Amino acid sequence: MNRGLLLLTGGSGTRMGASKHALDHPAGGSWGGHLVRVFESVFPDSPIQVLGEAIPERPDLPRQDDPREGPAVALHTWAAAEAPTADLWWVVACDQVRWTADRLRDWTARCDAADPRHTSWVMALHNGRLQPLGGWLPDGLRPAIAASTARALKALAASLPHLALPSLGEEWVDVDTPEERETFEGRG
Repeated sequence: MNRGLLLLTGGSGTRMGASKHALDHPAGGSWGGHLVRVFESVFPDSPIQVLGEAIPERPDLPRQDDPREGPAVALHTWAAAEAPTADLWWVVACDQVRWTADRLRDWTARCDAADPRHTSWVMALHNGRLQPLGGWLPDGLRPAIAASTARALKALAASLPHLALPSLGEEWVDVDTPEERETFEGRG
């Protein structure tokens, strides 16, 4: 099973004063770089695709422009274009900065057990909310994503074969505001 990382970095960063993917992560490097390091520690030598702005410390990673119309439209664009070869994609947003290698390993094992044939987009159900980002997306769903007209991420996810696994971990909590950033960094 060849797994890839699809890292969304296309947000405008207006709430944070800068693009989230380039903010400093407490563990070192940028937020986007942290997620790349987490993925590479679990899946070394696996393909990585950045959808949006380049990662500051990894400008060498393959990148595709994000039309900046939200994650669903970004995924349409990605699915319609060429990408590195992978059977499954970990689709994660650059503000999901609480992931660790251990949490990714555990999440991957749960997803594999729930969908051993890898036919569904396996995502979290966190505090009653569907969390497509952070989920595992089969490459075989790319044609359906490219053809979809859904403009909202949850509508796109609901239109595809998917499984929602109850998940309580803090890795599902985005850092979206300056106040959340202060709390995440231990300053608030």
